[in-house]
Amino acid sequence: MALAIMDSTSRYGLVSRALHWGMALLFVWQFSGAGARVLLEDTAIESFLWGTHRNVGVLLMTLVVLRALWALANASRRPPAVSVMAKLGHLALYGLMIAVPTIALIRQYGSGRPLEVFGVPLMSGGGERVEWMINLGGLLHGELGWALLVLVLGHIGMAVLHRRLTGHSLMTRMA
Repeated sequence: MALAIMDSTSRYGLVSRALHWGMALLFVWQFSGAGARVLLEDTAIESFLWGTHRNVGVLLMTLVVLRALWALANASRRPPAVSVMAKLGHLALYGLMIAVPTIALIRQYGSGRPLEVFGVPLMSGGGERVEWMINLGGLLHGELGWALLVLVLGHIGMAVLHRRLTGHSLMTRMA
């Protein structure tokens, strides 16, 4: 059986599944780094994982934009949401997946420091510090990141709960 690239009303296509699971792995890495930053401060593990935080964050932001565009292009073909709450939960996930790195980039720009991602300069730095940008990032980036983790765990939990309550696995649509 050939793998369908495009989504269908019964199953997500290859591109949607690759984006979903690839981003899931990157989020595990990103949240592991954030957890190590909090729980394993000044260790080799924290240094290694946290050292990739900006690179992985920009990669995730790029992928979520591509994923959102792909979802819009496939909107009429995608499997329907199982409930209004599921639809709202997915919108909240997308909102936070965009907001968290956007706030970090605003903070980075406001700091006046350069930003290089995977060897590519994104911000040259050397500009004036913009306190409101730095404060916004300091106030919201981490907190919204942890809120995103809670939503991701809820997303996983609801898929498992749906299977237990209905006997129907939603995983077959995305696996």
